[in-house]
Amino acid sequence: MTSSTAFAFAGTTPPTSTTTTTTTTTPPPSSCESYYTAACGKTGTALKSALNGIIKNQTKLSYDQVWDALKSTDQDPANSNNVILLYSGRSQAKSANGGGVDDWNREHVWAKSHGDFGTATGPGTDVHHLRPEDVSVNSARGNLDFDNGGSAVAEAPGSYADGDSFEPRDAVKGDVARMLFYMAVRYEGNDGYVNLEVNNSVSNGTAPYMGKLSVLKQWSQQDPPDAFEKRRNQVIFDSFQHNRNPFIDHPEWVAAIWP
Repeated sequence: MTSSTAFAFAGTTPPTSTTTTTTTTTPPPSSCESYYTAACGKTGTALKSALNGIIKNQTKLSYDQVWDALKSTDQDPANSNNVILLYSGRSQAKSANGGGVDDWNREHVWAKSHGDFGTATGPGTDVHHLRPEDVSVNSARGNLDFDNGGSAVAEAPGSYADGDSFEPRDAVKGDVARMLFYMAVRYEGNDGYVNLEVNNSVSNGTAPYMGKLSVLKQWSQQDPPDAFEKRRNQVIFDSFQHNRNPFIDHPEWVAAIWP
């Protein structure tokens, strides 16, 4: 694989080079950086398979290491002592993590019971879908699938839940969708881990599925990657897992795989 310093992703600054180049034009979003060479020009199952081959090459963290990773990946841009909680949107001290009622803990956006992978190294510790969240809000979300509607969730303004689904606040709807799409591509059952898939159900129980696909696709379009999400992807790549969420770099690949 070409060195990560040989290319730049959206939201990052290209490294200084002594090589003379013929153009300084930024490639369009549909271009294929060197990291994604094997996926160039593909769609559908071929694209999904190619991306799996790329992103499964990663450094795997322990569940304890996730604490420190989240303090870096989800750091508040306005306060380096804090993290931003995913559903709540609250800025909270990095040190206020744990199991207390007002602490933050590790939210599995792809609910760990959907495929029964728990917190074992692998999908249970993959920081691309683990985010800081208030303990009680994490509990309110539980293992619900994602869809629109429900009653307001206490301590999470703009989030709603009912008996079978959870709706996050508007600012992170796309983030949630792209994390689930990442998991469905990264974990294909070909490297000893469970095969995860997104589907159009909100009654998935303990099956290795998460929904609701049609709504997740809408959320990804309505809430494109922002600076926080792009920085998070880069920090995971540079400092922790050394793999990327392709749907942050190339949101158009969502429709290419799930038309």
